[in-house]
Amino acid sequence: MTEGRSFVTHLEAAIDGTRLDAGRIQTVHEGRPLWVRYDLYAVGRFLSRDDLGGRDTTMWRYRELLPVARDEDIVSLGEGYTPLLDCPRLAAALGMERLLIKDESQMPTGSFKCRGMSAAVSIARQLGITRVAVPTAGNAGGALAAYAARAGIECYVFMPSDTPEVNRYEAALFGAKTFLVNGLIGDCAAVIRQGADRFGWFDLSTLKEPYRIEGKKTMGLELAEQMGWTLPDVILYPTGGGTGLIGMWKAFGELAALGWLDGTERPRMFSCQSSGCSPIANAFDLGERFAQPPPDPRTVASGLRVPRAVGDFMILDAVRASGGRAMAADEGSLLAWMRRAAEAEGISLCPESAACLGVLERALGEGHIRPEERVVVFNTGAAQKYVEAMRCDLPLIDHANIDWDVI
Repeated sequence: MTEGRSFVTHLEAAIDGTRLDAGRIQTVHEGRPLWVRYDLYAVGRFLSRDDLGGRDTTMWRYRELLPVARDEDIVSLGEGYTPLLDCPRLAAALGMERLLIKDESQMPTGSFKCRGMSAAVSIARQLGITRVAVPTAGNAGGALAAYAARAGIECYVFMPSDTPEVNRYEAALFGAKTFLVNGLIGDCAAVIRQGADRFGWFDLSTLKEPYRIEGKKTMGLELAEQMGWTLPDVILYPTGGGTGLIGMWKAFGELAALGWLDGTERPRMFSCQSSGCSPIANAFDLGERFAQPPPDPRTVASGLRVPRAVGDFMILDAVRASGGRAMAADEGSLLAWMRRAAEAEGISLCPESAACLGVLERALGEGHIRPEERVVVFNTGAAQKYVEAMRCDLPLIDHANIDWDVI
């Protein structure tokens, strides 16, 4: 890790460009998210892309493009630099020349959420925050609990009562005060708002603070480096709160400003949802900048069950600026795609990323993606986190009286 130094200049309101001080605790402006802005000219004078070669293979190799000022405040579990895996059998099944999956299932707590929580908890430590809280429909709770434990920060996690079983227990395992809420993720967020004055916690909800997105953008930085400082033609990303997609689009802009990219074309970003909860895809189809929550959101992909994303306009802006699309896969196909990817490639694909494969098949069929294009799908979590989605009936063998017809 390099010696501590921050190139952050200020925070900027995404909705209207208002400039805010990065040296104090900030949340949102006019109820909408903030961007972290850097002196990229200074970064470029201090660091070249070739300087990265000898650094640790974690997301903190991009230290100058991350917001933490002091190395001693960095809270890390070794997150980042996940593999980019070639998937020839899936590609052939889809009629494509090549398909790559960036596999975030290999992160410390089994999902991409580690990136955002590492950055956000590091800044919390830097700013003297001692108690944090988060609403979660899945992997964010366990990730925050782990990084809060690492930092010695008190943690509260609130999740819908039907959150996947593993997600419920891992947050408690890491020492978080964990509660089930009779409602959706928005109801969990309301509990945190109502308890803020009483308990004095800092709300680490998606895009309710500016720093989780900075950790997530390292997926884009890594992808560019792993592809030799070129970018794919298309990226498909599962979208609930949307910080991963927004963060990567921000990363590509920063890399372009630094002159680190070979070529000028950026990927077409595909925001992938399930037909069981598809507010972003619906807004895209309607030509709207802000999304309306669906009346009855239901999906096996718990991370996609986010009916109202505070960064909806940021997702849609990025998708449209890239020339991409927001699309939904059929909810009934998710488990089949999850199993199909696991059987074909040995990748522990989560149901959220199964939606990406459903969207990919549809986009190929509708001509939005061409078979010869360079396509990357992000697997944002491990299948093992979704016991309910993995369940199946297995035949039982009596070892003393084997029925070989069963085998």
